[in-house]
Amino acid sequence: MAKVRFALWLWDWLFSLEEFSFEWDEGNSSKSHQKHGVTSREAEDVFTHYRFIPLGEQYQPSVEEPRFAVLGETSNGKL
Repeated sequence: MAKVRFALWLWDWLFSLEEFSFEWDEGNSSKSHQKHGVTSREAEDVFTHYRFIPLGEQYQPSVEEPRFAVLGETSNGKL
């Protein structure tokens, strides 16, 4: 199971007007759907509509790029 820590960037982003962007490589876009039943579009929807509880940034196992964990709901009501 991944371990996460609250990231300062998340606090700043939640209370700013900055645009948030996503980068999905081919492996991650399909892995999230296979592992969690969530498409890339649904994951983005949760973030962009601010319908989530932030858990933090993954630090274990270590990863090359930033990864963030949230619990949330899509605009269609999917958890």
